[in-house]
Amino acid sequence: MGPGLFWNFPPKAGCTVPQSLLQTMLLSRMAGMKEQQFTEEKPLLPEQRGLDSDMQHDRGEEGSGGVSALPSADPAPLAQPPPPSRPNHRWHVIARHWLRQTRCRTSGFNPENCEQLMPAGDWKEHDIETPYGMLHVVIRGAPKGNKPAILTYHDVGLNHKLCFNSFFHNEDMQEITKHFVVCHVDAPGQQIGASQLPQGYQYPTMDQLAGMLPSVVQHFGFKSIVGIGVGAGAYILAKFALIFPDLVEGLVLLNIDPNGKGWIDWAATKLSGLTSALPDTVLPHLFSQEELMSNTELVQSYRQQINNTINQFNLQLFWNMYNSRRDLEMNRSGTVLNAKTLKCPVMLVVGDNAPAEEGVVECNSKLDPTNTTFLKMADSGGLPQITQPGKLTEAFKYFLQGMGYIAYVKDRRLSGGPVPSASMTRLARSRTASLTSASSIDGSRSRACTHSDSTEGVGQVTHTMEVSC
Repeated sequence: MGPGLFWNFPPKAGCTVPQSLLQTMLLSRMAGMKEQQFTEEKPLLPEQRGLDSDMQHDRGEEGSGGVSALPSADPAPLAQPPPPSRPNHRWHVIARHWLRQTRCRTSGFNPENCEQLMPAGDWKEHDIETPYGMLHVVIRGAPKGNKPAILTYHDVGLNHKLCFNSFFHNEDMQEITKHFVVCHVDAPGQQIGASQLPQGYQYPTMDQLAGMLPSVVQHFGFKSIVGIGVGAGAYILAKFALIFPDLVEGLVLLNIDPNGKGWIDWAATKLSGLTSALPDTVLPHLFSQEELMSNTELVQSYRQQINNTINQFNLQLFWNMYNSRRDLEMNRSGTVLNAKTLKCPVMLVVGDNAPAEEGVVECNSKLDPTNTTFLKMADSGGLPQITQPGKLTEAFKYFLQGMGYIAYVKDRRLSGGPVPSASMTRLARSRTASLTSASSIDGSRSRACTHSDSTEGVGQVTHTMEVSC
């Protein structure tokens, strides 16, 4: 029987216990309570209250020279007990705390109504109001000085988990992102567990989806971002950078297609939607024909997850809007009058034989060659961030290094020591030759580099590269 439980016995009217037995039990209980103190006393049983009066009477007689009816005991420890060896928590307080924690874990975490220990760095979900509707965002960390936030946007048919989990769970990528705040954006209605959008809902256009991002930047207090976008997400981030160039420090665009669909492509997409299930209509946009023909385990897995984890009605709206996009209004300087293009450093990435290969090549022709890197990854299929997360992480590491945000790059091919960056001049935004090293992990990989002089800065030389790895 644990200490203190003796006081919880209910009183019984017909209970007759010998007086000597009660006295012995009471003294034993007092001796056991020397190591545990209670902040408040529990009411005594009627028999115990009578016993307590008898004890006081007997003590009075003993002090006046009389003989005590109780065995001799030293009351000093009871008057001044030693400090307790453990916290003075009552058992019922501990029980209530345990019950509250159990309810939190079983009913879902509500940060306003539920107390839960959350380690620093955990992901937090937010629903942000924008001029074009609510936007679901998942964020980890807090803005750090003047460092930009890493903001991602997924492709159609995916969400931030399906699109970026493999990439951001890579060990080297985690080493990078621990120095930045990371923000994943889900297109409206595409997150896991999203409720179905109402009938007649007008899904935001691609321009409006880009126009929702300033609300995210303002909500979290980001000074600027480095964007990572795939497919439709790459298009949205590029549009955002064209409209708000001061908010974007750099872009990593995978599988971007800057061109809108023509009438023939639009009709083919419509016909495919009538004859095939929605996941089978979206998969050719994500994977290469070789992957689809061989029906790899990855394709099977994504077919199942697209069907089970994303609301199909919401996905159809996003898919229709992406296929209705217009051309990105950007052209390389000097090609047309009043040409407008991306001003920030850009790394274009595409897999070998990916469905977006022609679109990425077209986008490369519209960008400034002095701050653009074109990375073509072999044996990576349609989703390089999933099939080759290590290679993409290495390239992203050097991309940030060229912007001046990473002073040292850990090279595991050597003794594990840091390798100094080739360029730390952030103002000139020089594209350094160190990026070539990122794509040269194997000596058999081919690369083609084109160098051009830059008038930006004094004595600075920038490099535009087309790299195959």
